[in-house]
Amino acid sequence: MLRLIFSLSALAAGLVSSSAFAMPSADGARPARPAERGALMLAQDGNIDIYYDARGNRVLVDADTGKVIAIQPPGSRLDRRALRRQMRMQELGRAPAEDDDRYYLDNPDDMARFRRRQLEENGRVIPPPVDEYDDNSVDAYPPAPNNDEGYATTYPEAPKSDTIKRQPLNEASIDPEQPGQGEVLQTNPDAEPSLPPNTGGKATVDPSLSLGVRQDVAALQVLLDRGGASPGVIDGRFGSNVDKALAAYNEINGTNLKSTDAVGIQAALAQSGGDAFASYTITPEDAAGPYVASIPEDYSQKAKLDCMCYTSVTEALAERFHMDETYLRSINKGVDFNRPGTMIKVANFGKLVSTPVTRIIADKTKKEVYAYDGSGKLVAAYPATIGSADTPSPTGIHAVSRIALDPNYTYNPNINFKQGQNDKILTVPPGPNGPVGSVWIALDKPTYGIHGTPDPSKIGKTESHGCVRLTNWDARELAKLVSPGVTVEFVGGSTIADVGGTSTDEFTQQ
Repeated sequence: MLRLIFSLSALAAGLVSSSAFAMPSADGARPARPAERGALMLAQDGNIDIYYDARGNRVLVDADTGKVIAIQPPGSRLDRRALRRQMRMQELGRAPAEDDDRYYLDNPDDMARFRRRQLEENGRVIPPPVDEYDDNSVDAYPPAPNNDEGYATTYPEAPKSDTIKRQPLNEASIDPEQPGQGEVLQTNPDAEPSLPPNTGGKATVDPSLSLGVRQDVAALQVLLDRGGASPGVIDGRFGSNVDKALAAYNEINGTNLKSTDAVGIQAALAQSGGDAFASYTITPEDAAGPYVASIPEDYSQKAKLDCMCYTSVTEALAERFHMDETYLRSINKGVDFNRPGTMIKVANFGKLVSTPVTRIIADKTKKEVYAYDGSGKLVAAYPATIGSADTPSPTGIHAVSRIALDPNYTYNPNINFKQGQNDKILTVPPGPNGPVGSVWIALDKPTYGIHGTPDPSKIGKTESHGCVRLTNWDARELAKLVSPGVTVEFVGGSTIADVGGTSTDEFTQQ
C-alpha cells in the first residue's frame, strides 16, 4: 500500500514540474517580432544549413528545427555577402534600405561601384565598357581627364632623335649579373691548323624535327652563337645554317654535341651563360630611333634619305639580339614595342668572340666563312652569301686592306650593275639598311670585300654581287677581330676568272 502511495506522489510531482517548464517566465519573455517583408524566417539562433536539389535550387533549412526556410532558384539566389548583410539587418531589427549601399574592400565589384558613385556625385559619369572581357580596344575605355583632380596619364615624352646615340650591337646588355656569359671554351690549344669542318653535305637532323618554329631549336641556335659558331638569325628553325654552325661549334669547342641531345644542350647552356632567353626592357633611346618610314628600292631615292636607318623598333631590337624580326614578334605577342619600359623576351646570345683572327677561309660551296687564330685554331664561323653564277667571287688568296664601320655606298653604273634608269654615280648614305649593311671589310682586290646586309634572314640562302655577305652583327664582330693584312682565301665554287667581270659592291667611307 505504501509503495502505491509513493508512486502516485512521484507521478504528481512530475506533472507539476513539466507544467512549470512549459510556462514562459515573466523575466525571459520576449515578444515575437513579425517577419519583415523580404526577410527570411529563421528559428532558434538563426543557424541554417544549405542544400542543393536536383534542379540546382538552393534550399535553406533551419539547422535546429529541420524546417525548410526558403528555396532559391539558380538565377535569383543571393550571394554570401548579400545573405550575410540581410541576416545582419534582421539582427538589428530593421530591413536594409534601398539606397543603403555598402562596399567591401576585398570585392572588386564593390570598389568599382564605389568609384562610379563618387564620379557621379562629382558630375563625371564613366560609361561602362561594352564588354570588359572581350573588347580591349581603346574605344572601350574612357579618356583620362586632364585636369589636376583627375587621374591623367604621365608617360614620359620620347627624347628627340638628335640627342640619342645608338647603342652598338655588341654592347647590348640584358643580364649583366651572369658571370662568364658566352665565353668560348678553349681546348687543344696546340692543335695544328685545320680545314673547315666537313658536314658531308648532308643534314644530320631528323626531317620530322625540321618543321615549324620551336623554342628548343632557338635554344640550340643561342648556344651555337655563344660558342662562336653563328647560325645566322635566331628563328627557331632547323636548316643548313644550323647544320653548318653545329659542325663548327663542335670543332671550336672540341665536343660532339648533336642537335637531338636535349640534355647536353641544356647542360652546355648552363655552363656558357644560363637560359637561352632573357628579359630586356625597352629604353627611351630604343623607342626614339632615328627611324625611317621605309627603304625605297630605287637607288636614286635611297640617295635622298638622311640615313639608311632601321624602319621600326622591332627591326632594331631583332638585329641587336641576333634574331629574326618575325620570330621576335611571335614570342612577344601583344607587346607594344614603341613604349619605353616595356619588358620583352630576347635571345641571351652572350659575349662576342674576342680572339684575334689571322686567317679567313671563305668556302663558296658551303656558303660559310671560317676565322682562325694565329695557332691555326678555328675561333669563329659565320654563314655567308658568297657571289653568284653571274657575278662570282674571287679565287685564291687575298688580304684585308681596310675596315670601315657604318660606310656609305657608292653606286657607279660604269662599274656596278645598272639599276633601272639610274645612269649617274650616286652616294647612298650609311646605315644598317644600306646595300652593304653597317660594315665594309675591303680586300686588296678592287671592289671586293666582306660586308653586312639589310636582309639578315636571307644570308646563306640567296646570292650576292660577288662579295662576301654576312649578317650585320657577324660582320661587325669579324671586323673587330681582323686587321689589315689578314689573309682571305676563297675555296670551292665558281670563280670570277670563269666568267670574267668585277664585283658590283662598291663603297666609299664617309
